[in-house]
Amino acid sequence: MIEKVVKIYDVTLRDGTQGENIAFSIQDKLRIASKLDELGIHYIEGGWPGSNERDEGFFKEAKKLRLNKSKIAAFGSTRRVDKKCDEDGNIQSLLDSETPVVTIVGKSWDFHVKEALKISLEENLGIIHDSISYLKKRVDEVFFDAEHFFDGYKRNPEYALKALKAAFDAGADSLVLCDTNGGTLPWEIESILREVISKLQNPPLGIHTHNDGEVGVANTLYAVRLGVGQVQGTMNGYGERCGNANLCSIIPNLKLKLGINCIDDDELRKLYEVSHFIHELTNLPPIKKLPFIGESAFAHKGGLHVSAVMKKSETYEHINPEIVGNRRRVLVSDLSGKSNIIYKAKELGIDLDPSDKKVQKILNELKKLENQGYEFEGADASFELLIRKTLGQYRKHFELKGATIIVEKHRDDEEPISEATVIVEVDGVLEHTAASGNGPVNALDNALRKALEKFYPALKEVKLKDYRVRVVSTGKGTDAVVRVLIESGDGENDWGTVGVSENIVEASWKALVDSIDYKLLKDEAKRAAKARG
Repeated sequence: MIEKVVKIYDVTLRDGTQGENIAFSIQDKLRIASKLDELGIHYIEGGWPGSNERDEGFFKEAKKLRLNKSKIAAFGSTRRVDKKCDEDGNIQSLLDSETPVVTIVGKSWDFHVKEALKISLEENLGIIHDSISYLKKRVDEVFFDAEHFFDGYKRNPEYALKALKAAFDAGADSLVLCDTNGGTLPWEIESILREVISKLQNPPLGIHTHNDGEVGVANTLYAVRLGVGQVQGTMNGYGERCGNANLCSIIPNLKLKLGINCIDDDELRKLYEVSHFIHELTNLPPIKKLPFIGESAFAHKGGLHVSAVMKKSETYEHINPEIVGNRRRVLVSDLSGKSNIIYKAKELGIDLDPSDKKVQKILNELKKLENQGYEFEGADASFELLIRKTLGQYRKHFELKGATIIVEKHRDDEEPISEATVIVEVDGVLEHTAASGNGPVNALDNALRKALEKFYPALKEVKLKDYRVRVVSTGKGTDAVVRVLIESGDGENDWGTVGVSENIVEASWKALVDSIDYKLLKDEAKRAAKARG
């Protein structure tokens, strides 16, 4: 590893919360801060005290956190034009937060000074100097975020440098160059940084980039290669507009590609866990496609790819996924080869002999079903049942003898009433049951499980956690084939099943039956393993 020191400064709790549909409670922010500490992040920017009650509440509670490595930083702006520092509410709120680190944002683009602040360029330099100097006498570390620095430098490099020098002369511990609009390209970052380093004689620098040009991470890496010692960004790339530079990509690139030991190996293995923990608190859809920590980052679908990866993982993987806490996934689809089937079966605890003709039979059946509209990428339970049926390892637990579903609506202003009646046979015994529900599928699910719980009490543990419908063929209007994906859980495990039909209730029935069959199959396997000792 290179001995160069690069400190990671996380702005998820401030910049990240400015992203669309992202809002963290005080408790969420405290939990995130603790997780970031586990990851080995050097600085955690908690928010802007004085701007809102939530951030004030966070800084009050954050004093109770027992952090091992991270330092909490408070963020704010330079003093107001008409206020001295000891009279400025924003500056005093920063001190009241009692953090060991304060970051101050100030104008470095002359356009903003003239148009936004409506003051002279010299007045702005005085404000920067006063604010930094005042805080540096009272706080351990003070960082200066030079807002819009790269845009400002392109238009008036002399003034942008004066803004940096004013902060540095006042005692700033790091001058953070911000690509606030996110439109600067990597070679521009490189060129400007070289000039800054030369003209200011190698000052302590940081980098803060946004991702509006899809080069936030690249810009950050270029900056580090030129000597920048502090990197700012957010977890999962959250942030306003297109987001901030993604620390989940920056950190492993720094450590694994540039050889910079910004966090240690054990901390890096927590990257996937921490990323997904934070994302879970956003209540947003999964982040499958993100590099390094996305569920699809090491997912293989093509048969040739899987065959090669099984021999040498580096054939189609740039790093070992376990280094960042992720894992390899092999997907099964009509693009699959025998290697996919064998690898996936092994994941499911089923050993297949590559020379067994049943492997080809499974593959043929998979491709036939996918042609009909099935998709098994999110339905491992249905795929395992498919394998076991082909191998003769499946026992039918019940048989449907009849089902009736009634949906009634008597008035426009009333909710419809759904009721399902089912007749099932278990070991020669008939059970006739009815149940209502919020819609026909929920009613069918309730009736089916109510009928079977008499024979299989463990089904009481099963809960339907997610239900999704996708139109497979769009050319037939309301007669289109639909795919139903169901996620179920029993408090211990979760599993996915799939059903396909032109009738949405029939497709739902198939997925529901697979879900129940899978639960019963796994329970039988547990009992058998326990009996064996």
